[in-house]
Amino acid sequence: MLVDRAEIYVRAGKGGDGCVSFRREKYVPKGGPDGGDGGDGGAVYAQATPGVDTLLDFSGRHHWIAQNGQPGMGKNRTGRSGKDLVLELPSGTLIHDRDTGVLIKDLTEPQERICIAEPGKGGRGNARFARPDHQTPREAEPGTDGRERWLRLELKLIADVGIIGLPNAGKSTLLSRISRARPKIADYPFTTLEPQLGIVELSDARRLVVADLPGLIEGAHAGAGLGDEFLRHVERTRVLLHLIDVGTPAYGDGPPAERGYRTIRKELAGYSDALAANPEIIAANKTDLTPDETPVRDLARAIGRDVIPISAATGAGVPALLETLWRTLESTRAT
Repeated sequence: MLVDRAEIYVRAGKGGDGCVSFRREKYVPKGGPDGGDGGDGGAVYAQATPGVDTLLDFSGRHHWIAQNGQPGMGKNRTGRSGKDLVLELPSGTLIHDRDTGVLIKDLTEPQERICIAEPGKGGRGNARFARPDHQTPREAEPGTDGRERWLRLELKLIADVGIIGLPNAGKSTLLSRISRARPKIADYPFTTLEPQLGIVELSDARRLVVADLPGLIEGAHAGAGLGDEFLRHVERTRVLLHLIDVGTPAYGDGPPAERGYRTIRKELAGYSDALAANPEIIAANKTDLTPDETPVRDLARAIGRDVIPISAATGAGVPALLETLWRTLESTRAT
């Protein structure tokens, strides 16, 4: 299950109190102060961890608290510092301060780490206050509190290619053919209820990360259907693969291929101009159900774009499509 939003409370550890102590040794009747400092508290870090793909751990546990520092001890012994707490998050997680709305960090790189709650400092023991005119200090400092705050976590998937299209366009079938991902496939709309990621292996040790996004419908940018819950995941993709069903004259009672294409383009533009400007490859799927290439040619002529004919079910045209996606990705890296 993909959980892509969570609110959590974090608190860094409190610093340990300083110690008030005096030397007590045989034959040393007037020993000086020897109270040690308190240990620092533990910090709270957020880290992008490979292998973590969801915020599920943070949706059920809302309080994350680092360890406090230990108080100082006699014989000038410093208290043990608190253990740091590391929150292991998926790459692509945005960390916001819930109360101010400020974006603290966008974790985009694996192993990227940031301190999100600074620890409290340990207090000084009375040995620190000894002076020639104040040889028996009886004061020590308390440790300071660690920072506490509420955070809002939001996951946006990071992928090279995002597969978009109307429901039942064959997106999940294509992902299952080109990768080892096993999304749910059925002959009814909205079988994909959450984004699915797959790794596509090409020749010469090349690989692509492909995301299958749930089917979009008219009004998705305003919340219709699965709505903008998943449109935001498309923002992270570098290339859009627009899959269009040409094997069926219409999507049930819905629009034919050309109108379906324009519906999706309208939703992308309504959500974000930058998203609509992403490089887009158009593939006409389910050509195994057409008697000839006429539907593909008609679609290309109607929208004024090149269209790659494929069949996700049989694999026809898929290798050529993957090579086109790779070349497009390479061109985006060069710019």
